[in-house]
Amino acid sequence: MEDAQIRGKQWLEEVLQLAGFSSRVEAEYRSEALTLADQPPSLEDVGNANSCWLTIAEETLSPEQIQLLTGPNGTVLDAIQYLSNTILNLGQSQPEQQAFTIDLNQYRVRRQSELKAMAEQAAEQVRQTGHEYELKSLSSAERRQVHTFLQLYPDLETYSRGREPDRRLVVRRTSSSPESER
Repeated sequence: MEDAQIRGKQWLEEVLQLAGFSSRVEAEYRSEALTLADQPPSLEDVGNANSCWLTIAEETLSPEQIQLLTGPNGTVLDAIQYLSNTILNLGQSQPEQQAFTIDLNQYRVRRQSELKAMAEQAAEQVRQTGHEYELKSLSSAERRQVHTFLQLYPDLETYSRGREPDRRLVVRRTSSSPESER
């Protein structure tokens, strides 16, 4: 296990213990890359293990504890993830910094599937209508995932609009897209 995985695992287990949740944490590297529905992931995506996933084992947790740790719409997991990324990267130089993803009960995996479906639907809507499409109620991490996913569509571009907590992701045709001149 690499140093970042060990530090992340130990930190999260200690946070859980201090909060009264006794649970193991599994650590592994995974790619956060999302791919098009009709294409397999590229070799670059498969080899790009850019996030250390810290998965909280749910066997010792009650359903109520899982719900508390997840929070409404994943807000507690998001907060723990934010803290882990901030604290575990303190004092680390830029190349040594590590992205950490906190998961419990497959929440992140399910949410990534939802984000992928929302992104594909937004892409289809923009292509059909030619009008920009706004995705609302996404966390900054979720907006980043959708931005990254939609980079696979050369005829579309994305940007964020508004201010937190009402920041939205906008999808539109690129100005170089032939359809954008209609």
